[in-house]
Amino acid sequence: MDRFRMIFQYFQSNSESVMNGICGLLALATVKIYTCFDFSCPCLPRYNMAYGLGIMFIPPVTFFFCGLILNRQSLVMLEEWSRPQGSRKKDPAVIRYMCSSIMQRAMVAPIVWIIVTLLDGKCLICAFSVSVDPEKFVGLANTSPVQVQQLLAKVPCKDDELMRNNTSRKAVSRYLRCWSQALGWSILLILIVAAFLARWLRPCFDQITLLQARHWSNYIDIEQKIFEETCCEHSRQFAHKCILHFFKSMRQEIKLHSFRLPREGERAEREEDLLRGITNQDQVNKLLKMWYYEKPPLNVSQVTHR
Repeated sequence: MDRFRMIFQYFQSNSESVMNGICGLLALATVKIYTCFDFSCPCLPRYNMAYGLGIMFIPPVTFFFCGLILNRQSLVMLEEWSRPQGSRKKDPAVIRYMCSSIMQRAMVAPIVWIIVTLLDGKCLICAFSVSVDPEKFVGLANTSPVQVQQLLAKVPCKDDELMRNNTSRKAVSRYLRCWSQALGWSILLILIVAAFLARWLRPCFDQITLLQARHWSNYIDIEQKIFEETCCEHSRQFAHKCILHFFKSMRQEIKLHSFRLPREGERAEREEDLLRGITNQDQVNKLLKMWYYEKPPLNVSQVTHR
């Protein structure tokens, strides 16, 4: 049990590193899912585009929301953005920094999926095989429009008897795959250049504002964790004392069954210190309400002077 607690505390104290690891695992999972996915284009003029674009964009949206859900800072940012002003002002720069960090991590897996699908080319061939210009291909130039649509819709189905040895199908497939791979490599190159410029041009901007936003972003996350840990500790002590009062009439029976109860006065000061004078439900509810509506100002000078 202690090992699990240590692992849980490690994850809490290193949330940024853990989130980077989760984003990497999601990116690897997208590649594995795509390689295991059985892509079957319907080869029908009305459904090819919907199926191809759906496979290309619906899973990335799903991965994006999974990234938001798995990122603990998403909830922290929403709470910070929606909380009342109270005694502590809200810094828009901190909220923007948290939002940017969350979005960057959540977009990793969707971008990997889109790039992999474009480099593979099956989705784009299925989606746009009906949209190519038949005049560019010799075998389709002298065919009626209805037959052209049917033939182009069957381009992704290389096992179809009508299109198995059709040279036009191979030409259209190569044409669309080249466009798909060119688009995939272009997107990858743009992202790499953008990441390079963002990393090397960052020192040219105001570093003080960036450091402040990063510091207070980490502070908000850590403050929420410590508050939850303190609430758990107080709840445990409060529940312990409530149970002791409830079983006060059964003290003798509990002793006979070797349950250890504290003696009168034993650890009383320590428990009262952990309860911090909050000894009933109304006081607890009032405390939680004050924490939400009146966040204390970030100033410990009064405590230091005391």
